[in-house]
Amino acid sequence: MGNFLTLNFWFNLRPGVFIGFSLKIVLGFILWLIILAVVAGIGKKRWVKSLYAGLWNSLYYFFLTNAIIGLVLTFFNYEMVPFLSARFWFLLWGISLAVWLFFIYRTIIRIPQKKARLEKEKEFNKYIP
Repeated sequence: MGNFLTLNFWFNLRPGVFIGFSLKIVLGFILWLIILAVVAGIGKKRWVKSLYAGLWNSLYYFFLTNAIIGLVLTFFNYEMVPFLSARFWFLLWGISLAVWLFFIYRTIIRIPQKKARLEKEKEFNKYIP
């Protein structure tokens, strides 16, 4: 664990391939992203014209994009490409995951406000000929 917190660990341009358990963890996470992308794709098609359409759309692209990025990074690590297999790419990928999830969370927070606004518009339009 001490090596995990050093700069040499994260910024080594020739880190070597994943071994055993770490490869299984990364591939399991990527498989989980692919499964969630399929589920979000089904949700995206099912609720096309609903209040949650934007959420399903953003979740679908989040899972699909990050699964592809994870597969590419794992491939570069497996092939030991000198610069592209560096571990800091995984660190940047993790940071981008967190930032993107923050924006998806903001979308989820705005759904009740949209729902209230649509109910007010529906009530208002009820009296308009």
